[in-house]
Amino acid sequence: MDYRAPLAKARGLGSAKSGTHHWWLQRVTAVALVPLSYWLIVFLDLSFKATYQQLVAWLASPINTVALIIWVLMVFYHAALGLQVVIEDYIAAGGLKIATIWLVNLTLLMLAVTALLGVFRISLLG
Repeated sequence: MDYRAPLAKARGLGSAKSGTHHWWLQRVTAVALVPLSYWLIVFLDLSFKATYQQLVAWLASPINTVALIIWVLMVFYHAALGLQVVIEDYIAAGGLKIATIWLVNLTLLMLAVTALLGVFRISLLG
């Protein structure tokens, strides 16, 4: 027995079957951010205590550079997923909802690219 309304059947509306994937991605990025954020706290503590040359030398280490790159990617992706859910829940108008999600995603992408360029500049050029 099909419980959808006839109009929904005609339009093909129903479950998008992507909510579980979105939910899992948000949880995976949150779990990945726990150890990476601990590493970031160590990095920030070092940045307050060390000289610029010591900080650049520490960041030039491949494991530290990779950890910071992964943290940047995870935190911006996690933020994009979370803000998308908030926008979908609180903006009713369809066009405005899509435009806002695109604007937020574009803004977060630009911030992530800027952060990654900064990491590459410091780690490669000093």
